[in-house]
Amino acid sequence: MANCWDSLSALIAKDLSFQAIGSSSLAIAFAAGKEDGAHAISRDDAIANAALMARATGLPVNGDLEDGFGSSPDDCTATVEAAIAAGLAGLGIEDTTANPEKPIHDFDHAVQRMVAAAKAAKGRILLTGRTDNYLNGRPDIDDTVRRLVAFAEAGADVLFAPGLPDMASIRRIVQAVSPKPVNVVVGPGVPLQVLAEAGVKRVSIGGALYRKAMTATRACLDELKQGRLDTAFNGTLSSNQLNALLPNP
Repeated sequence: MANCWDSLSALIAKDLSFQAIGSSSLAIAFAAGKEDGAHAISRDDAIANAALMARATGLPVNGDLEDGFGSSPDDCTATVEAAIAAGLAGLGIEDTTANPEKPIHDFDHAVQRMVAAAKAAKGRILLTGRTDNYLNGRPDIDDTVRRLVAFAEAGADVLFAPGLPDMASIRRIVQAVSPKPVNVVVGPGVPLQVLAEAGVKRVSIGGALYRKAMTATRACLDELKQGRLDTAFNGTLSSNQLNALLPNP
């Protein structure tokens, strides 16, 4: 699942036969000149961004909607309802708190939030239940498994724990929540075939595509600064090629 950030990046993914798209909270925040983090952008802006890509491509889009934009179960319900109203195919709710001193919700509260999200989502939108233990200095595989099992039992359709350290951890989670599917976010050097053999059903790339685009932008600008006008734009898609990706008016 390609994580894009605007209509054109999403249309490029469609042109390359991707069957689904995810939004990226990192990309949206950075594009707005804000640090990546909980509530860097509003619920309305995050959902509008994902809905824009859905309209442009006609593909199912999964919204990266962070913690549901609030700490209470009611906040999660409101986020699910807004995502449904906007026409999204899926969304993720994570157990983060937006409080750096206590970044992860207590177990019982995290489960209550997922119960509320699942009740709102049931039969209308695909809900991913996510724990961010490993992204917040809590490398506890036992608690991570416990949370994902509880999220599955609460009604989450897909389970996700970014930042897992090894394939053994991934396999343990796949087995623990089976038959529900597991999402894994991948980086360089992770063979997709190995993940498939481990039972992973969905792979996302988080903010990596946006970071790659910014890396290419920096490299191009550096060549321009050095006066290498002859090579700075090698391989650049033409305006006509990009226009060809746009839907007919």
